[in-house]
Amino acid sequence: MIYQQIDKNKRKTYLIFTIFFIILAGIGSFIGDFFMDNIWGGLIITLVVAVIYTLITYFQSTNIVMQMNGAKKVNSAEEAPDLWHIVEDLTMVADIPFPDIYIIQDDSPNAFATGRDPEHAAVAVTTGLYKMMNREELEGVLAHEISHVKNYDIRVSTISIALSSAIVFLSYMIGNAYRFVLPFDDDRDRNNNGGGSWVAIRLVLWLIGILFMILGPFIASLVQLAISRNREYLADVSGAELTRNPQGLINALEKLKASTKPMKKVDEASAALYIDDPMKKKKHFVHLFDTHPPLDDRIAALKKSFM
Repeated sequence: MIYQQIDKNKRKTYLIFTIFFIILAGIGSFIGDFFMDNIWGGLIITLVVAVIYTLITYFQSTNIVMQMNGAKKVNSAEEAPDLWHIVEDLTMVADIPFPDIYIIQDDSPNAFATGRDPEHAAVAVTTGLYKMMNREELEGVLAHEISHVKNYDIRVSTISIALSSAIVFLSYMIGNAYRFVLPFDDDRDRNNNGGGSWVAIRLVLWLIGILFMILGPFIASLVQLAISRNREYLADVSGAELTRNPQGLINALEKLKASTKPMKKVDEASAALYIDDPMKKKKHFVHLFDTHPPLDDRIAALKKSFM
């Protein structure tokens, strides 16, 4: 049951990334035809922009995220002994390197993991979580975060943020350039052997491009949130398997559900990284705009998998 859930969530993630690249391909095709009379040229430019955004975010993710969320690094076990030793034990079981540990001064209980891979990972917890949870519950939460690291969820999240940023950037650039370029080049249309058919094809490309230009950032945001929700289920199951004690994480999620206090300082772009919504936004009816799946659903999924 556990591995079936993991495989199911991984397949969903692949599908979501496919949607990202379809959006990028649509924008690239539009750029190529509209501005360059070369669809492949537009696709190459789009790919280059996406790669640059991804690399910048990929290599700087930990420092950027920790600074934006006001996290302070724990340098020794003496500063937070329970936290340090639990992470130490879990990483030994998970067979991954010991990550950097950070604490955020905030009474709202929460935690997250970030980084580009297990060798460059970090976990952070709020003082509120550290005080609220007993050792069993704290172990459940940290196992969830260590699972994000072990399963390379942190890399998935980093790349999804980068791709989403690339789509927003390209849409913005198209929107500004669009005002200065006429949509039809009459000479090119007349000289093209395809005649009316070519005009029709270009019109379709432009309509698709305009659609992605307007809706691309919105769709990218939805896809990014979907990735976050999907990976939370996977980390719950993997974390419970790591500790062999699903009840610890279930109890922790119950306490998180009972807490309604939002965090004082949180970067909205990294909100989806947390184990629970740090801003405590009202859940939407269809959950499309939620950064996290409902805690009741996550608790039910854990009970179904292990009990």
